[in-house]
Amino acid sequence: MGVIEKIARVSRAARTAPAASDAAPPLALDRIIAGDCIAAMMALPAKSVDMIFADPPYNLQLGGELFRPDGSHVDAVTDDWDKFDTFQQYDAFTRAWLAEAHRILKDDGTIWVIGSYHNIFRVGAAVQDLGYWILNDIVWRKANPMPNFRGTRFTNAHETLIWASKGEKAKYTFNYRSMKTLNDEIQMRSDWEFPICGGGERLKKGGVKVHPTQKPEALLYRILLACTKPGDVVLDPFFGTGTTGAVAKRLGRRWIGIEREADYIAAAQERIEAALPLDESALSTMQSPRAQPKVAFGVLVENGYLTPGDVLTDAKRRFRATVRADGSLASPCGATGSIHKLGATLQGAPACNGWTFWHHEHEGALAPIDTLRQTYLLATQP
Repeated sequence: MGVIEKIARVSRAARTAPAASDAAPPLALDRIIAGDCIAAMMALPAKSVDMIFADPPYNLQLGGELFRPDGSHVDAVTDDWDKFDTFQQYDAFTRAWLAEAHRILKDDGTIWVIGSYHNIFRVGAAVQDLGYWILNDIVWRKANPMPNFRGTRFTNAHETLIWASKGEKAKYTFNYRSMKTLNDEIQMRSDWEFPICGGGERLKKGGVKVHPTQKPEALLYRILLACTKPGDVVLDPFFGTGTTGAVAKRLGRRWIGIEREADYIAAAQERIEAALPLDESALSTMQSPRAQPKVAFGVLVENGYLTPGDVLTDAKRRFRATVRADGSLASPCGATGSIHKLGATLQGAPACNGWTFWHHEHEGALAPIDTLRQTYLLATQP
């Protein structure tokens, strides 16, 4: 039996079986399932997860190695898990895992799939053919993309995410207020800018990247905050080094990962064990209306410049506020708001520039949070 026939058989079985799955034992959570994603999903109960984030093989069709002008080698996906002989094989694989994802997703759940121009259009067609309803396509614009060294094309500076519900009439979770607060009370748009994964966040072993396409935690932070609630179950069928699991743990979500590569599993387990969950009070979210500076305060939280639970004060330490997961602040007196509104409320003033009013501890002294904004801009601007 050929590869395509095997995948098709798995897909048919997934759609016709699952009375037995419905009677399965309670779902085991916060774990990595080692093995093939389609077979592993078949063993999960129907309508058992709240959200799926999928970073499937991109089928890159690289056609040879790539070198920088200085002669150094560019890391690219040349592993067996990203290789498919034909588009027909890739399409059959895509439809098989998407069909299983549809079965195990709750009626009010959503799925996110990320890809590049190599695969996302084929994935999008399969998503629609299988009955999902596309809610948005999100453009992740990379603040620091890899240049086009050969000078033969435009610099490939973005990836695309598809966000879809199970059907046109499905009711789904979208934390609109949190997204607006995260963006300093301006509606969150569908073009998102994050740097690619690097620095201390990039997992390495012996100086070599553990995974060639590790996604930044800030990206998953925004996605989970947007369309899940504390306690929701998030499935990642292409778990890799565990970005989804680490962020889910921080935000108080439950998670299941599926991964077949032993090296990735080991790295993911170590990473998730080290991840610290946020304090319950920091997970509370809210939103209120004010203006947006050039960099939203929530972006600093997403990218780890400040951590939910951190305490900010004014320059004279008269007022204190705790950073929350969506970029809002909470004061000990119970008042909440954005960095601007809470500063104004506590002072009894009509307005406040939160960037200069609020300070954080830095090397034993207080510094305005605007210094973090400037650091972020320096790190991300070309």
